Amino acid sequence: MGAISTERYETGATLLSSVEAESTVRTVNGIELHVVAAGERSDPLVVLLHGFPEFWYGWRRQIEPLVDAGYRVLVPDQRGYNLSEKPSGVRPYRIPECSQDIVELIASEGRDSARVVGHDWGGAVAWDLALRRPEAVDRLAIVNAPHPVVYRHHLLSNPEQLRRSWYAFCYQLPWLPELACRAGNFALLERALRETAAPGTFTDAAFDRYRRAWRRDGALTAMLNWYRAAGRYPPSLPRERIDAPTLIVWGTDDFALTTELAIDADQYCENSRLELLPETSHWVQHERPERLTELLLEAFESDR
Repeated sequence: MGAISTERYETGATLLSSVEAESTVRTVNGIELHVVAAGERSDPLVVLLHGFPEFWYGWRRQIEPLVDAGYRVLVPDQRGYNLSEKPSGVRPYRIPECSQDIVELIASEGRDSARVVGHDWGGAVAWDLALRRPEAVDRLAIVNAPHPVVYRHHLLSNPEQLRRSWYAFCYQLPWLPELACRAGNFALLERALRETAAPGTFTDAAFDRYRRAWRRDGALTAMLNWYRAAGRYPPSLPRERIDAPTLIVWGTDDFALTTELAIDADQYCENSRLELLPETSHWVQHERPERLTELLLEAFESDR
């Protein structure tokens, strides 16, 4: 583990102005992850996992209140994103590889387990981690990300979910998705965020930071390779049910994922709480940051 000079990295921890945080590099699972770390090292550990097409910055509104509540917070750029290493090829982006990153990230803090929060693809990693390495997850929180068994079932049986997932099939193509996403200074990715969120959710300043992350060498292909790996190498799971106490938060206006996914996922958890947020899109942590943080703290502190 090592600290890096964040002044050299315009998409590092210096983007946070209201909480003391640092950009660090953690060597995990054979690669280097950039991780924003905040809070006292001795405090209970929370790991926040972003999805596509974000980077650690997508959790910026949750970091300070979690630290203020007495938590140590780690927010990695997941493999392939922003300042983290970008392995070549598709196989390195299989979900079990990505969840192993988080097992070893937790261990890099000298811990055996953590409270793990995931949104979108970060949620896919969090589900996999809780199923594959349940001992590493004290509490699980999922934000608009389907349980893998439920998602597969819905793709086969729910025409509406299949229709909403069209873009994921398009991303399976070689090089063409990169060409389309990069055109017009990443206009397609910007539009995908702006037009699926409430008006004003993403500012011009935020998009400037996202574009800097998307522009990094190899980042766009690596980000898309998460989709390609899921299509080519669907993981086999050792179990289907979640043992860890689980919070599922779901914006019901999600453009890509039906609310039925959340309702059915709840049935695969031994001890769970389902919170449906009406008039909220896929981008819950941006549109309802205070409510999401409140729900996280309630779930985390139930036995403190």
